[in-house]
Amino acid sequence: MIDNKLLPKLSQNLLEILEDEEYYNITIEVGNDPYKNDETLINIKLPNILPETFQIILRYIYGGKLPLEEYDISDIIKILNHHHQMNEIQVWEHVIKWGLAQNPELPSDPTNFSKDDFNTLKNTLQQCIPYIKFRNLTSKEFLKKVKPYRKALPKGLYNDLLEYFSDNDYDQTKKSEPQIVKEIKSKNIDSKIITNQHVEIISRWIDRLKNKDKLTNSYEFKLLYHDNRDEPGVNRIKKFHEACDNKPRTIIVIKVKDRNEIFGGYNPIEWKSDKSYGITKDSFIFSFSNDSTENYVLSRVNDETKAVCNCAYLGPSFGYKDLCLSINLGGNIIIKCKKMNYEEQIIGNSDVLFLDFFEEYLIIYGEKLSLEEHGVSDIIKILVAANELSLQELIPDLESFLIENKNSWIEQNFDLLYQTSFENNSFLEL
Repeated sequence: MIDNKLLPKLSQNLLEILEDEEYYNITIEVGNDPYKNDETLINIKLPNILPETFQIILRYIYGGKLPLEEYDISDIIKILNHHHQMNEIQVWEHVIKWGLAQNPELPSDPTNFSKDDFNTLKNTLQQCIPYIKFRNLTSKEFLKKVKPYRKALPKGLYNDLLEYFSDNDYDQTKKSEPQIVKEIKSKNIDSKIITNQHVEIISRWIDRLKNKDKLTNSYEFKLLYHDNRDEPGVNRIKKFHEACDNKPRTIIVIKVKDRNEIFGGYNPIEWKSDKSYGITKDSFIFSFSNDSTENYVLSRVNDETKAVCNCAYLGPSFGYKDLCLSINLGGNIIIKCKKMNYEEQIIGNSDVLFLDFFEEYLIIYGEKLSLEEHGVSDIIKILVAANELSLQELIPDLESFLIENKNSWIEQNFDLLYQTSFENNSFLEL
């Protein structure tokens, strides 16, 4: 019999060979990097396996051990997904089994779960959920295996899946195909954080539509402020307020430092710096994870008296701490996410994170106002109404139209126009 001391030593020697990059005669390509041909080597291509996942598996092949405690649960899920003998429902069952094992106080039967039990499991599975390809399940598997744990899933995700599997046109032969989100018909968004697909989803949320509903309005996301991560935190907060205060209907999108996540929120009213709470029933916050528009959490305000928090030393903040940008003692901007005044927490396993950078957008209705159809007096009335309704983004277009197309009328009615401009300080061009 081989001495038990020999095997660990042999495994260690093999691992040292693995880590030695000097001598090799086989290359194994994983991921989707461009193929480089080398006729002197045996080349194996595995494009569907992530490089970091394959590195873990290689260490198991060479060393005979897989120290799972050293890896994040997300890495373990990736290994399960790349195991060709394991289908998606088996991955889901293993994830649930693991989640229950982390919380032995939970009942084994989800029908006996309390609200707190579901929240506990939800927080435990937070990092796993984005890696589950739920759309690869059959309708029967979804209803039997996933639905009982629906309260442990992000609300938006479960509603989308329920709609997906309940669709009469659902074709089982196409269940493995990824969902394609049609891009919004507008200008490409000027963003380093979100894409046009994010814009379309957020636009639906503004109109309280489901993800499959047809857009009733077209919105343009006009960049108001792009944060500079290299500046001191105090300066960044100050510049945000200078650029965005007193402007209604804005969206903030936030890039989290060292995490593949996007946070954000919609504020239909104005930002201010007066240590007050803004009141609205239409604000919401959200998160997207793992570069996917399918993995998200949408949380609407449930205490409209504390929808947004206005303070000069805070960045854009929603609720008391539901989504708050503040400065820590080290001068860095941190993100606080703790369920207080919104429906649910947009992140499960931590309530304080570090900010990378953020962007703020003004939401502009995409429909055009045909000014040629209106007389000058009507346009003046529209100007006044736009000012009273805080439609600041509309005023420059109206002013430019008058200056460029109605110059003779302006000269003939200078007194009237002067009085109107004097009474409305927003008419700067006139």
